[in-house]
Amino acid sequence: MNKPVHYLAAVALTLASAAAFAHDYKAGPLKIGHPWSRATPAGAKVGGGYLSIENTGSTPDRLIAVSAAFAGRGEIHEMAVTNGVMTMRELEKGIEIPAGAKVELKPGGFHIMFQELKQPLKQDERVKGTLTFEKAGVVEVEFKVEGIGAKGAAAEHTH
Repeated sequence: MNKPVHYLAAVALTLASAAAFAHDYKAGPLKIGHPWSRATPAGAKVGGGYLSIENTGSTPDRLIAVSAAFAGRGEIHEMAVTNGVMTMRELEKGIEIPAGAKVELKPGGFHIMFQELKQPLKQDERVKGTLTFEKAGVVEVEFKVEGIGAKGAAAEHTH
């Protein structure tokens, strides 16, 4: 009789741990996966934000704005290397999320720039942000702050 009780307790603990670990969000057909940022040194005025957006729907949507209380403004950027020269530019029209596709915002590619930081981002804290989509609307998320040199939380936290 004790075996089923221990088994159920172990299953409950595993599920609770997975729920506490994962921080994914949903907005209509959009699945927003693991928003994260890197810790910033004291005095830094900018920080980056990263996440994935999967569109399970049949029509495209677009991430058109980002904001956060800890930053004066948020911008959606693209980083690219052309002929050996790295460039970064704001995407004023945002990022399209095609129907049936997944878009990754990650270091070295599409990403969020938090401008005019009001405080340093500290490792292991969670900071609130808002994503605005053309069709799915406004989604409140939390960015988990990883270490300064983090390369990608999604890769580091693969299940």
